[in-house]
Amino acid sequence: MQVIIRQENPEDRPAVAEMIKSAYQDVGYSNHREQFMVERLRKSDAFIPRLSLVAEVDHEIAGHIMLTKILIHNQEQSMVSLALAPLSVAPEFQGKGVGGKLVAEAHRLAKELGYRSVIVLGPAKYYPRFGYELTKKHGIELPIDVREENCMVISLVENGWSELTGRVEYSKEFFE
Repeated sequence: MQVIIRQENPEDRPAVAEMIKSAYQDVGYSNHREQFMVERLRKSDAFIPRLSLVAEVDHEIAGHIMLTKILIHNQEQSMVSLALAPLSVAPEFQGKGVGGKLVAEAHRLAKELGYRSVIVLGPAKYYPRFGYELTKKHGIELPIDVREENCMVISLVENGWSELTGRVEYSKEFFE
């Protein structure tokens, strides 16, 4: 199976929305509205077109990932970071490495663009394989009440952890 990872384009959006909807239809923790969050984020100042990627298999949208800007505030500084939300893979392609390829390429591009870290809320058994660690371990607080094992961060640069402390501020489009 050949997977092509590329930047999402406007023509992909209807297929991406349907794929996201199907990816989360049987997920218990989902509010089943992730496709609407993606649409809101695309219209926000947090959106980075280069970090909205699709995975194609046989010219079909098999997956999507989006990284958007967030802030981490502490007493001394505010730093720009990224939020990975959501990562979606069509049910028929789950467990076949599509999600991993999307995450790897999103990380590579984010680092190339000069971003230093990514925060994710996701399955505790999935994201550590990419190097994610608990936010709590690094003094990062999230503004929402979620299980701490699902709150993770990765530094995209060597020795980048010292700057990663404080409270995360998501764009309002995550919550509307």
